[in-house]
Amino acid sequence: MRAAGLRVTAPRQAVLGVLGEHPHSTAEAVAMSVRSRLGSVSTQAVYDVLAACVDAGLVRRIEPAGSAALYETRTGDNHHHVVCRSCGATADVDCVVDERPCLTPSDTGGFVVDEAEVVFWGTCPTCVAAGVGNRESRRAVRGAVAVLHDSTPPR
Repeated sequence: MRAAGLRVTAPRQAVLGVLGEHPHSTAEAVAMSVRSRLGSVSTQAVYDVLAACVDAGLVRRIEPAGSAALYETRTGDNHHHVVCRSCGATADVDCVVDERPCLTPSDTGGFVVDEAEVVFWGTCPTCVAAGVGNRESRRAVRGAVAVLHDSTPPR
């Protein structure tokens, strides 16, 4: 933390400890775990710690479509993620090509690209074994995600 320009505090240590043990956690899950370690810590304090750690490059925030933001401490590379459509389980996926960014867009529109973020969607082994990840449940989840992202105002 000091090397990243942050003061070392108990909440920051607890947040980084939780994320080290449970990558791809939501802020709410981190807050619950931090409270079990430290006692009374506000959810806002955890959000503030997460934001400071993201800004300092100690934590990465990812936002798969249709789910809450997830946080992890794996920040030193340009890896991607795979997300289960049934239960939301998330895992790291290393880049297919060993260069940064992993993908080269056909047209950048003048942007200087320094990172590519890819989310693979599928069904995790646990859901497959339980028969949860059938085609109909995946279609239903896609429909729910589409509704969450529909910004058309109701009439």
